[in-house]
Parts: sequence; C-alpha cells; structure tokens
Amino acid sequence: MNSMIARGVAPLLAVLLLTACATPAFKQPAVETPAAFREAQVPASGLTSADGARWKKAEPAEAQPRGQWWLAFNDPALTALVEEAGANNADLAVAASRVKQARAIAGIVGAERVPQVGIGVGAQRARPSALEANLPQGTSTQPASTYTASLSASYEVDLFGRVAAGVAAARGDAATSEANYRSVLLALQADVAQTYFRLRALDAELDTLARTVRLREESVNVNQRRFELGDIGEFDLSRARLEAATARAEALGLQRQRATTEHALAVLLGKPASSFVAGANPLRDSMALPAVPAGLPSALLERRPDIVAAQRAMEASNARIGVARGAMFPALTISAAGGGVGGAFSDVFRWSSRSWVLGLLTAMPLIDGGRNRANVERSEAVLEESVGAYRQSVLVAFAEVEDNLAGLRILAGQAEQIDAAQLAARRSAELAQKLYDAGRSSYLELLDAQRNLAAVERTAVQLRGNRAMTTVALIRALGGGWDASQPGGAKLASN
Repeated sequence: MNSMIARGVAPLLAVLLLTACATPAFKQPAVETPAAFREAQVPASGLTSADGARWKKAEPAEAQPRGQWWLAFNDPALTALVEEAGANNADLAVAASRVKQARAIAGIVGAERVPQVGIGVGAQRARPSALEANLPQGTSTQPASTYTASLSASYEVDLFGRVAAGVAAARGDAATSEANYRSVLLALQADVAQTYFRLRALDAELDTLARTVRLREESVNVNQRRFELGDIGEFDLSRARLEAATARAEALGLQRQRATTEHALAVLLGKPASSFVAGANPLRDSMALPAVPAGLPSALLERRPDIVAAQRAMEASNARIGVARGAMFPALTISAAGGGVGGAFSDVFRWSSRSWVLGLLTAMPLIDGGRNRANVERSEAVLEESVGAYRQSVLVAFAEVEDNLAGLRILAGQAEQIDAAQLAARRSAELAQKLYDAGRSSYLELLDAQRNLAAVERTAVQLRGNRAMTTVALIRALGGGWDASQPGGAKLASN
C-alpha cells in the first residue's frame, strides 16, 4: 500500500518541484504609448503616422547604427570636438570599463554550465609513527616518499534551472552595462554640442556688447565735447559715463561666463582646463539648424539607451528570481577522478598504480531559518523595483521629447517676434539720435532708445543659442540620430 502511494505521489512531487523553482516567464510591463507626440502638432491617425509609417510594437534595437547626428549641423569644429571627446573623455572610459567587467562576470557565471576539469601532480615525504603504522610501541619507522598524479572532473546537473537563470541574469547585466555605455556616450555627445553652442552664443553676445560699449564710449566723447562747449549740462555727461561703465561691466560678466563654459568643454574633451583655449566663433543668425523629425512614440522605446538599460535590468531581475528559487531545491553534482600513486615518480603511471573514483552527490537545504525564502522575496521585490524604474524612464523620455518639441516651437515664435522688434528698435534708435542731434529731445530719450535696441539684440542672440541647444536636446531625447534617407528625415531649416 505504501509503495503504491509512493509511486503515485512521487511524480506529482516532481512536477510541483519543477514548477516551483522554474524561472518565471518574463512579462513586458504595460506602458501607455501615445500614437503621436502632441507637441509635434501631428494629427493622430490610428496606427498610421503622418508620414505613412505603420505603428509597430516596440522592440529593443539598441545595437542598430545610430548615425553621426552632429554632422547635420554642417560644422567641422563641432565634429572635431565630438570625436575628440569620444576618444578622451574620462566618464566614457569608466563606462567602457564597466561593460568589460560585466562581460567578464557573464563569462565567469557561464563557466558553470561546462564540466570543470583539473589535473594535479604532487609529491609527499612522510614518517609515520609506530601507532599509525600498526606496529608495537617504540618500533622505529622509516620515512617514505609518495608521488601522485590525477585527472579530476565535476559537473553540476542543472535540474531546476538555477545555473541557466544565473547565466541569463549575468548576460542581462552585461546588456544593461552596454546600454548604459551608449547612454553615457549619447549624453557626452549632446553635452559637447550644447556646450559648444553655448560658447558660440556667448561669443555672439560679447560681440553685441562690444558694439554697445563702443557706442557708449563714442557717446561719452561727444557729450564731453558738447559739455565743454556749453551745449549740455553735466547731467547728460554723467549719464553717458554711467551707461558706458555699465556696458563694460556687463561685458566683463559675460567673459566670466565664457571662461567657465570653456573650462566645462575642456573637461568633456578630457583636457586640463588650463591647457585648452577655444577661439572666438560667434553664432551667426545665418546658421542653419536641422529640423529634427519627432517620429513615433513607440520608436522611442527602441532608440533611448536609458530605456533599453531599464528593459535589460528587468530581464536580469526576473532571471535572478529563478536563481533564488533554485537554491531551495536539490543540487546534483557528478564527479570523477583518476590517476596513479607510487613510491617513485616513474611508478605513478604504471597500470598497477592506477586509482579512480566516481561520485554522485545530491544536496539541498533542510533548515535555513527562512533564508532562501527571504531571498526569493527579495528577488521578486527587486523585479518590482526595476519595473517601476522602467515605467518611470519611459514617462521621463516622453516628457523630454514633448518639452523640447514645445521649446523649439515656442522659440521659433519668439524669434519671429524678436526679428520684428529689432527692426522697430533700430528705427527708433535712429530717430532718437536725429532728434537729439537736432536738440529736439533729451539725452534720456536717446539712452532709452539705445538701451532698448541693445536689449533686443542680446535677446535675439540668446534665442539663437537656445534654439541650437534645444535642437541638440531634442536629438538626445529621441535617442540620438535619425535616418535622413527615410521620409521625414532631417532637413535644414534656416534660423
């Protein structure tokens, strides 16, 4: 009766054990993916985008070529800086070393799937006691030499998938490190481009301020002569000197900003700040910026390296649940060894000196104080954490794209208004100068018109720099690069 029960229960127990410890199937967490980016002002059209491309389920495509997106700016200096940063940046080198470490760890863990084979050769000289040699007490014993040579092998049969799950987790970690490296690389390229355009915008702003300083100094000279001739009072001369000093102070403040930006660029390039000098290269209003296609939100999940890293981290966390579960069940190890033992080294390899052993060991924990169960719960919690991190990274990615699309749209509208304001401010300054020269207006009215013109010109320069930096930010938010050969690819749009 008992044997019948055992025969019936044993298969059921085996099935339950296999089911309990198997690595759970990975389930992609659901994330809400809009059909189109709202700020791109593309009308929603079901599963078809405005350019006719069909919406598709997002799949990691991080290994696909991303393209040298900075070439779309047609700026050789920018290209040289990006390439130099890629070769010398310290943070990128750190990320690359982490990829090597993760790959090496994956190799170490993967070695558990292969039988471990070793060889041993040894020599020993010993003098046993009479008691150890089973001789009467006091009997003299002689020392003897023993030589051994052996070949051993062992292999763990992966009954419950613990080893396979460990290999999958290590490979997931390696893939996460590779995606993080690409994320650091993309961030570095974008930081170099944005710092470069910020530096050029500061150069253009310094040019604008330099013209203002020259205008103020000429005004001081003119008012000095008129004061000496008695045409004006000391008040106008003092105001002219005040305006000139204020303009020079603003120029000095911008020079400080430029120096700080130049030093930041040096760090990105992997150079000491004291040995790097960036020549003045003002950002002109004739510069053309690439019009970046937003594409489909679903494609963002494939292109963003930080999202890919979060995806791989989820997969690795899921595999570690299998590792934790596998530790609760029996481990089966097969071992074998063979060799020879002799009193002389030449005797070791004789057939009569041969020895061998074949072993089979099954072991599993019985009482562990709940350690393994707690480890399973911890692994499941880590998976929950990685799922939350993935969803958050997706939300942040969508928000960053929308932010930069909105930024470019609004900046373009601002630029149009500033262009109109510049025309009006220049005409106002010309008329104010003529009225003041003719003695029909006060110097304060002239200063007000000139101050308005200088402010509008500086705003125009700042907008120019902001548009360039926001364009780079959008490229970064989209995961870097695009295929210009496809419909909706990059096109040049004049500022």
